[in-house]
Amino acid sequence: MYPELMVIPMREELVRAGIKETRTAEEVDAALAEPGTTLLVVNSICGCAAGKARPGIRLALSNTTNQPDRKITVFAGQDREATDRARTYFEGYPPSSPAVALLRDGKLVYLMQRSVIEQSTAQHIADELTRAFDEFCAKTTA
Repeated sequence: MYPELMVIPMREELVRAGIKETRTAEEVDAALAEPGTTLLVVNSICGCAAGKARPGIRLALSNTTNQPDRKITVFAGQDREATDRARTYFEGYPPSSPAVALLRDGKLVYLMQRSVIEQSTAQHIADELTRAFDEFCAKTTA
């Protein structure tokens, strides 16, 4: 674990974008028990991948009208219990940090793992997330 002082700016970058921190397993479960779509970000201190993921996520959230109903984050290596619980919702996928997931009614519908993030620019991440938001978060009209 890193000293909390080091991760505060990385936590705040997502919080300022409207993403709620979940620091316990119970908070993760409560958020994912709500109906609708949830963006779940596994934040990380890793400079190469997380340094592109956070700006990409912020860009995506500011560039689309199709928003997830909820936006939450856990911090890998810091909030271990919350991170471990979040990863249980990514069944069939190895642990990855950073990672960006979309869940609908608590079920995984989209996952961007570190391997993709590392190979991308912040703009490419934003474009891909915007596409995922448009696909999975668009509200239907009756």
